[in-house]
Amino acid sequence: MSGTLVLSGCTTNTDTTGPTTQTTAAAAAKVDDIANTVPDDIKASGKLIVGVNVPFTPNEYKDSSGKIVGFDIDLMNAIASTLGLTADYRESDFSKIIPAIQGGTFNVGASSFTDTKERERTVDFVTYFTAGLLWAKPKGSDIDPNNACGKKVAVQATTQAEVDELPAKNKACADAGKPPIDIVKFDGQDQATNAVVLGQADAMSADSPATLYAIKQSNGKLEQAGEIFGAAPYGWPVTKGSPLAASLKTALEHLIETGDYKTIASNWGVEAGMIDKPVINGAAS
Repeated sequence: MSGTLVLSGCTTNTDTTGPTTQTTAAAAAKVDDIANTVPDDIKASGKLIVGVNVPFTPNEYKDSSGKIVGFDIDLMNAIASTLGLTADYRESDFSKIIPAIQGGTFNVGASSFTDTKERERTVDFVTYFTAGLLWAKPKGSDIDPNNACGKKVAVQATTQAEVDELPAKNKACADAGKPPIDIVKFDGQDQATNAVVLGQADAMSADSPATLYAIKQSNGKLEQAGEIFGAAPYGWPVTKGSPLAASLKTALEHLIETGDYKTIASNWGVEAGMIDKPVINGAAS
């Protein structure tokens, strides 16, 4: 989530429309040489404690049984299994995940974090995906993301849309002598989406996977506004300087080589964001 996003009347915070076949941790075998690189305290626990914020469909959300599922979840399950660990997901406010990693409560975050230079000051990232920002609007409306001064735009709080994109657009509005965009912030992406569906906001801005999925699930109520822009890497945050970063990177390289990475991404319809080579701290800005 670029920083990242429940539809009260239109959608819920659960979903039953996930993939018909899921690639889970069981599909990835432990690789001893990679597992041996895991920090001793994590290795001894047998668990990888993962901070996650839901819902951010299709990357992380709860299915009808209340189980946390999604692209990020399946991929992290496969990573953990490769490392000889079991992923232990802990729900958290999005804004509290990185502080919890810094404080040692979580080992890693798997919640569609955009890897940015600002975030790299406090944690290290292992890149695993690429996403951009994308707006959605009510079907038939004439909202232009590049000319939205004076409009209400819904976002999830602390995401890239709220922290970077819309403030920059508001500067342009001010420079042009136009009224600012009214940035309507929500704790969850589903709430932001709902605000647009219910007419409480003129548009929404979110990471492209979340926006495209919201449009798909809106039963024709929403449509894309403009094109995807500002592509940037998603990454898994870990404690600054932790050797866990190299372990995660090597495990992902292995899953790319075996084809499991592609299988998982394709299973969730997000293959357009796949990367060829993970890096540690790959932020461009």
